Amino acid sequence: MDKELRTIPSYATVLEELKTKIRQAQHKAILSANKELILLYWDIGSTILKQQKSQRWGAKVIDRLSRDLTGSFPDMKGFSPRNLKYMRKFAGTYPDRSIVQQLVAQIPWGHNVRLLDYVKDYNERIWYITQVIKNSWSRNVLVHQIESGLYQRQKDTCKITNFKRTLPSPQSDLAQQTIKDPYIFDFLSISQSVRELELQKELVSHIAKFLLELGTGFAFAGSQYHIEISGKDFYIDLLFYHLKLRCYVVIELKTGDFKSEYAGQLNFYLSAVNSQVKSKDDKPSIGIILCKSKDKIIAEYALRNMAKPMGVSEYRLSRAIPARLQESLPSVEEIEKS
Repeated sequence: MDKELRTIPSYATVLEELKTKIRQAQHKAILSANKELILLYWDIGSTILKQQKSQRWGAKVIDRLSRDLTGSFPDMKGFSPRNLKYMRKFAGTYPDRSIVQQLVAQIPWGHNVRLLDYVKDYNERIWYITQVIKNSWSRNVLVHQIESGLYQRQKDTCKITNFKRTLPSPQSDLAQQTIKDPYIFDFLSISQSVRELELQKELVSHIAKFLLELGTGFAFAGSQYHIEISGKDFYIDLLFYHLKLRCYVVIELKTGDFKSEYAGQLNFYLSAVNSQVKSKDDKPSIGIILCKSKDKIIAEYALRNMAKPMGVSEYRLSRAIPARLQESLPSVEEIEKS
């Protein structure tokens, strides 16, 4: 009988719909439980702060509180002295409970702890929380993005594009948010003097990490993508499709300084993609020139009169060491003495 039911089209459809609803309910239940836990931690942290101010609670009281709470709620984890101190820091960092309830409580406690450890600026921390919610980042991905300086690289002040002039709103705003400067390719084991084709092959061979660095929404379409125009062959370095922008993205790699003629070449490729690859439902294709270095003024002049939407960004094969790690590294003198 079960086999007969499964072959009925309407039954199979209803079954899948019910499965989807159950999964959605499970997800909502997890989110709800997480939110209540985060709010509980805020309440505990806020209480500790108040008692420290009014009753001068010290470290010994927190140790005692840890033992008492753990003894009273043996099935609950999270009442270690270390975690209670994080709760105190959490409540001090977000004194407004409504902000916690509306935004901060939407991400797991482990993510919040990492943000407390790694990010000091309030606005930057809120930005990362928003990105975690939007992109469903794991804790490790969040740490990676923080250490790569994603917040700074996403700022409009760093970006050189002509999107606002060549794309309608809100497409121009979304495209502007999508681009970074610089891109960090620290997952590649190649020298600084790498050639363009070698860099391209290395990026493709590490496509998962490359896509993570590009950001949410990029789908790989091909490398050395062939286009024929008037009987002549042309090859695009890297071609992607962006699911949110609903358009193709052409990336040209340059292992030296940016040159103004690169913009003309990219403009040509974008015209070809719009003519031969883009469908009628796709938005206009955009281009990104990735170069080892650029002069900001030259790049701005080069894009000023280009008809197609494009941007210029630099890439790095290694990232700067975070300040918190720099302090723990030995000096040259210390290394020589050892």
